[in-house]
Amino acid sequence: MAAGSGTTGGRERNRSVWSLLLSEGSLTEEQLHRAVEAQKHDPRDLGQILVSLGYVSAEELARARARRLGLGYLEPSERDVDPAALGLVPERVLRRHRALPLRLEEGRLVAALADPTDLQALDDLRMLSGYPVTPVVATEEAIRRLQIKLFAVDERVTGILREAELREAREEDDDLDLGAGAGAEERPVIRLVSSILQQAISDGASDIHLEPRPGRLAVRVRVDGLLREVMSIPHRLQSGVISRLKLVSGLDIAERRLPQDGRFSVRIGQQKVDFRVASLPTVHGEKVVLRLLDNSHAAARLPELGLSPELHRRYESVFRRPYGAILVTGPTGSGKSTTLYATLAELNDPRKNIITVEDPVEYRIEGINQIQVNPRIGLSFASALRSILRSDPDVVMIGEIRDHETAKIAVESALTGHLVLATLHTSDAPGALTRLTDMGVEPFLTASAVDCVVAQRLARRLCERCRRPAEVERGLLEGIGFPFQLISEEEASFHRAVGCEWCGGTGYRGRIGVYELMMVDEAVGELVLRRASTAEIARAAEAGGMVRLREDALLKAARGTTTIEEALRTVV
Repeated sequence: MAAGSGTTGGRERNRSVWSLLLSEGSLTEEQLHRAVEAQKHDPRDLGQILVSLGYVSAEELARARARRLGLGYLEPSERDVDPAALGLVPERVLRRHRALPLRLEEGRLVAALADPTDLQALDDLRMLSGYPVTPVVATEEAIRRLQIKLFAVDERVTGILREAELREAREEDDDLDLGAGAGAEERPVIRLVSSILQQAISDGASDIHLEPRPGRLAVRVRVDGLLREVMSIPHRLQSGVISRLKLVSGLDIAERRLPQDGRFSVRIGQQKVDFRVASLPTVHGEKVVLRLLDNSHAAARLPELGLSPELHRRYESVFRRPYGAILVTGPTGSGKSTTLYATLAELNDPRKNIITVEDPVEYRIEGINQIQVNPRIGLSFASALRSILRSDPDVVMIGEIRDHETAKIAVESALTGHLVLATLHTSDAPGALTRLTDMGVEPFLTASAVDCVVAQRLARRLCERCRRPAEVERGLLEGIGFPFQLISEEEASFHRAVGCEWCGGTGYRGRIGVYELMMVDEAVGELVLRRASTAEIARAAEAGGMVRLREDALLKAARGTTTIEEALRTVV
């Protein structure tokens, strides 16, 4: 058995990673060819491109690399890390090399690496630890998340709080020195704030809420769309923590009666995260909300967001047109901006002049001209749009259509040879067309200019590591209106949420888009001209092949991406 295994391992080491993926069916020749073509215009390595295009998962790629090199593959957790081994190499070196010491074994340091062929990383680990290194392969995301968690654990926060309370016992509240120029080790409040931010990044949070309550400061984070309380800070530290956040955000520390907005960035290893900060006066003190903007999300590709192959094909047939309007609708936090940024990434080309007007600019994208709205100096969406149209744009993105003037300019721009992408706040796709009419846009302009409307929501994605198959009775599916006509019973594979360490016990990890794409064809256009109701437009769109939001959510549950409970929670 050992000899056979060695022979198999030898054969695999003589094959390329791509050959292994092709042979096991994880990758097709066509997908590999597309990725190679994409690499001509993309500086990333081929593996990263394959993952970003959704052709293979990061886990599949890491497993193939491990087999190619004859190494082990690991999905590391906190239980796999020996603190004594972790302390052998400085944190900054581990972040730089995407590495994580696991344990000492037979006089060697076993370490997880995202790239075990990085000789510089192996040399640094060997020299700094004093031990020869045995590498195992893990995904970059798994290593990065575990690094953040290990370097900002709850015990550290508890220690900082204890130290801060002892310090506060010796000082007056109003005399707390934030020490903007001091090192993190010298000021517990600075370290406390840093730990809160790192923990939120590790958990994949989208928002952090610091809320004054009677006698304490509650810290809540929003993960996968749901808020949960993670920490309670003593009242005596409230002003110090809030002031620290206002200081780094460029806000006026002395002003506590008016709302303020600010921004700052942090870099953890190779990951850069922007924070949008808003302060709000409440009866118990200032509340601060931080929106986390991970720049890596700006590079998301459309296939990764949850569009089915058919929806992606139909959507691409529209945004590849040289002119017309595309509207993306949904409530705040439904992923509209991410969809637009992913679309812009597809359109981004040195031969095109792409200009956006946003409030705020969430992600900076190289090669695209982005304008930040500033009403205080008269730079509104409408005034910015008028200037943009004099700058010879090919593609215009409007962060949000809020008023009649912006809507009218957007529609007219689409009719005069520009591709216009914009967001609108409506509950579904058909409602976007009647909303434009309500805003004063003539129906004949809407029917001629708008090519398609995409409505969307975000549903929590089942954790791949702990989800389990589930049997669902047909009667239950009939009761919730399951679209049996869109998927056969043989294709359906329902799963349930379980919960594990990887997903924090929730059973879900990450989110996926739920979509409703309405093409504005002749039938829909005629109804718009007649000022028909939203319900009439919806019926015509469904007759033309539109899949409703609820149906798409239930289909994703049937395919094991999410659960029925989550689908029904997301889409009423």
